Amino acid sequence: MQFTEDLSSGINVIRAYGSGELRVNENIYRGAVILSAATVIAAPNIHNLEDLIAVDVSRILALEPELLLLGTGARQIFPIASFGAQFLRSGIGFEVMDTGAACRTFNVLVAEHRQVAALLLA
Repeated sequence: MQFTEDLSSGINVIRAYGSGELRVNENIYRGAVILSAATVIAAPNIHNLEDLIAVDVSRILALEPELLLLGTGARQIFPIASFGAQFLRSGIGFEVMDTGAACRTFNVLVAEHRQVAALLLA
C-alpha cells in the first residue's frame, strides 16, 4: 500500500458557517473574517456591505491572492462597484456570492493550492 503525505493539513479550512459565526479549523469567529490558506484575520467591525468602506484593503492585498471571494451573508448582494474595482485594478479576480457558497468555493480552491482569499460576512 502506497501512502501519500497530506500536504493540506496546515491550511485553513472552513468547517462550519451560520448563525452569525464561522468555524475555521477548530476556532470559532463571530462576525466577519478575512482569510487565506495560511492567515485568518478577524474583522468584527464588519457587519454588512456598508461597513466594507472601513476595510483596510491593503491587508487583503498583502495576502497576495489571485482571487478574492466576498461572502455577503445569507444572500448574494453586490457591494458598490468601487470596492471590487480595487482588486480588479490590481489584477486580482473578484467574485461575490452568498457566504455558504463562498465557504465551499474557498475550501475547494485552497485544497487545489490556489492563491485565494475570502472576506466572509457571517
